[in-house]
This record gives sequence, C-alpha cells and structure tokens, in this order.
Amino acid sequence: MSKSSKPPKDPEGRMALTEHLRELRSRLVKSVLAIVLMMIVAVFYHRQIETFLMQPLPKCNTPAEIASFKGKCAQVSTIGLTTPFTLTLKVALTAALVATVPVWLYQLWAFITPGLHKHERRYALGFLTAGVPLFLAGVACAYLLLPTTVQVLISFAPDNTTPILPPENYISIATRLVLLFGAAFEFPLLLVMLNFGGVLSGKRLLGWWRGMIMGITVFAAFASPSADPVSMLALAAPIWVLYFVAVGISLLNDRRRARRNPDAGLDDEEASHLDLSVEQVASAEPVGASTAPAAPAPVPAARHEQMDDIT
Repeated sequence: MSKSSKPPKDPEGRMALTEHLRELRSRLVKSVLAIVLMMIVAVFYHRQIETFLMQPLPKCNTPAEIASFKGKCAQVSTIGLTTPFTLTLKVALTAALVATVPVWLYQLWAFITPGLHKHERRYALGFLTAGVPLFLAGVACAYLLLPTTVQVLISFAPDNTTPILPPENYISIATRLVLLFGAAFEFPLLLVMLNFGGVLSGKRLLGWWRGMIMGITVFAAFASPSADPVSMLALAAPIWVLYFVAVGISLLNDRRRARRNPDAGLDDEEASHLDLSVEQVASAEPVGASTAPAAPAPVPAARHEQMDDIT
C-alpha cells in the first residue's frame, strides 16, 4: 500500500477519538486562517469601519442636535499610546468575524456531517444556507440598537458634565452587541436542527412556549449592555418571533414525517399501534384431489431376519 493512499471511510461516519480530534483541528485551523486573512484585509480599511461604527454616537454639532440629546453628548478621546493600535486590531477582528460567517459556519457543518445520515446531511446544507442570513440579521439589529444603547448609557451622566468616551470602550460594547445578537438569532435554527434530527418534536417545543419566552426575556435582560427596556425588547422580540417560526416548521415536519411513517413520533419505550381490524375472508378455492401414493415395495425375508436380530 502506498503512503499516499488513505483507508476507506466508514459509510456510517464512525471515527476513532484521534480522528475526531484531527478533524476538529483541521476545521479550527481553516476557520482561524480565514478570520486572520480577512482581518489583515480589514486593517487596511479600519478607518472606514471605525467611522461606520461611530455613526450611532450622539453628536452636538448643531443646536438641533444639542436640543435632541439635551446637551449630553460624548466626547470621544483616546487615552494611551497603544490605544489606537489596539482599537485597530479590535475593529479588524470584529469585521473579520462578521465577514467570514459563511466560512466558519460551513466548517462547523462539515465537522458535524460525518455523524449524520444521508437524508440528514441534505437538511444540514439548508441549515447552513439559513444560518448566514440569520446571523447577519442579528448583526443589523444590533447596529440599529446602538444609538438607543449609547443614549441611555450617557443619560446617566450628571448634569453640566461632558462624558469622555474612550473609543475602545464603545467598540467593546458594539462588538459584544454584534456577536451576541448574531449568535442569539441562531437559537431558533438550532431548535429546527434538533427537530429534523429526531431529538425534539414540534409538540414538545410548543409545550415549552411559556418557559421559552421567560428564558429569552431573562437572557435579553442580562445580555443587553444597558438596563433600559427598549434594548431588552429589541433583542427578545425577534427571538420570540423566530422561536414560534421554528415551532411551526417543526410541526409541519412532524406531520410530514407521520404521513411517511406513522410510528416516527413514538418514544423508544412506546409500543407501536397494532391494526386489529377484522378483514372479510375470501371464498374458499376448490382444490383438486391428489393421486394416491404408490404402494411400498415388499421387504425381503432376509431383511426381516436382520431387523429381528437388531431388535
């Protein structure tokens, strides 16, 4: 066997522990490499990205803006010699994480795929297609929420004072919101994946709706950087809607699965339904008489003597 030849893959996707670790390392290296390459590209455009991220900050350049923000405007000021360099790296890393969403989501899907059946792999590709726009939708929602978050946080400043805002502090809040919203918007997709994999049924997900709404609300309250209800509802409300969309898709999938296999929704310890209905018996079919068997040949006298000796 040549050194370049590889052993055949298991058709059921079974691997040894070392092979799993090797596969995980390969996927992580590819994801990190893509993020680093995109980060290098983002460094050359860091000023444009910083200007875009700084747009939600309240500015008091005109009397109308002063009246709108009630004179409480942040004065952006960098403190420290290495702060601009650190800020550039942080901005580039955030942009790289968002720009490489299709890459690391695909690597995650490729790592899970060997443990799935053939029909489940087809669904996983659809989940990858839906995961990218969901993450980007969360990023857009976080960016739209930034102005309200900044205004609420600055409103706590005492009167007749000018808040000095270090840009790295603001970028940290923006990065946290962007990644948090993007990951939170993937939660309903995870529920659909569990349903298509046969782990959770749509009926069970629907029965959890009260606990889900409460859990999502508590998560949004702790995850939002500001304590105002607007930020909390801006994060919780889209996840509520996506949760019920996931429940609807799961119920439709369970109904489709039940049409193909009536026992698909049964638990492992639950007996399947037995069809005990009585069907009408058809009329008897006439059977022709068989011919009589031929008479056996007579046994010789010598054979009789041998049989008597044995007995």
